[in-house]
Amino acid sequence: MGDWLGPLMFAGALILIFSGFPVAFALGGTALIFAFVGIELGYFSWHLMLAMPDRIFDVMSNTLLLAVPYFIFMGTMLEKSRLAEDLLRTIGLLFGRIRGGLAIAVVFVGALLAAATGVVGASVVAMGVISLPVMMRYGYSNELSAGVISASGTLGQIIPPSIVLIVLADQLSVAGRVSVGELFLGALIPGLLLAGLFALYAAGVAFFKPSTAPALPAEERSLPHGELIRRVALVMLPPLLLIVVVLGSIFAGVATPTEAGALGALGALILAAINRRLTLTSLRETMKETAKLTAMIMILLVGARAFSLVFIGLNGDLWIEELLTSLPGGVIGLILVANIVIFLLGFFIDFFEIAFIIVPLIAPAAALLGVDLVWFGVMIAMNLQMSFLTPPFGFALFYLRGVAPPSITTTQIYRGAVPFIGIQVIGLLLVILFPEIATWMS
Repeated sequence: MGDWLGPLMFAGALILIFSGFPVAFALGGTALIFAFVGIELGYFSWHLMLAMPDRIFDVMSNTLLLAVPYFIFMGTMLEKSRLAEDLLRTIGLLFGRIRGGLAIAVVFVGALLAAATGVVGASVVAMGVISLPVMMRYGYSNELSAGVISASGTLGQIIPPSIVLIVLADQLSVAGRVSVGELFLGALIPGLLLAGLFALYAAGVAFFKPSTAPALPAEERSLPHGELIRRVALVMLPPLLLIVVVLGSIFAGVATPTEAGALGALGALILAAINRRLTLTSLRETMKETAKLTAMIMILLVGARAFSLVFIGLNGDLWIEELLTSLPGGVIGLILVANIVIFLLGFFIDFFEIAFIIVPLIAPAAALLGVDLVWFGVMIAMNLQMSFLTPPFGFALFYLRGVAPPSITTTQIYRGAVPFIGIQVIGLLLVILFPEIATWMS
């Protein structure tokens, strides 16, 4: 009976999560229930629970996680101060003169916002509010418009500085040391590759179906070249400089991710002030959003730590380890199963929940099989990114639905996302087949 308590605990947590129960409480509640059951059956000791305060303190004192609120603040401030809006309008004018140019502009801005914010919700909402009406006005198909906006918004999960990569670095630490800087470097080329594939698809649709992605009318792009160049320079250079300073300081080893995040938050405040957009309202909304997202992540971490403590006490970790390391095909079997499980869970639960539940269970098995943990983390991040686009609970689709006009149906939004899910699968396969894409700096 004792050997089955670990698997039953894992199944019980998933059942509670899929039933709609808050994830943090589902994990913590499952831990308490199975701790009591284990004690009553003689397979668990209350003394193990004395380690729980130390585990919670370890979460609270983890300086790596301090980077999370800084990067959330940086991204939210750029969105609330409407600097992201300026970027979208200007890049739209720059690319609008070619067929499919608006769609390519959305991908380009999505990549820039990803590097400047790392927050999917802010990117999708900003692009949905600004770009979607323009694309509809000039004859872009609803499916292409919805798909390219949703997909480009998810680039914030793979292009550094990404909150997902910070969380993954923390969760992968159960199997070995993986720094945030290493994951940032490893994810840079895959993220840019994915953005390139999105833009290539948009250009392909415009080439083969010109009516679905026309160029802007001449009167809409009549801005003189000199004025356009000046506007592009004024709007693009400050965010680009901020991105270079933040990521460059991490890559060069001059600053830790936490220090770079603090620098980015300060830089976002300065940019908003220079553009006369730093108001009490924008600052209050930014701080509120930062506090809300940070609190959610921290309470999830506490619940996950409670779950893992009891799960290990019931030898559930040994069950998972034996299950994964004995799969047919060795490393190939592990990679296949891990990706299928993460992809399927992405249809139903949030990427944070997958990172906190699944990653600590599969990372030790990957380390035992000699898998490069940086490559493994980038691969997982690529897979987790798809959870934002996969119905029925793709959050990018929900964000877009919230700002899209009634003339765009939910079915059209879902249909528009399908080709981009396929492109993300191609990107994931490229990372799996050519690990050097992620390990080029190793």
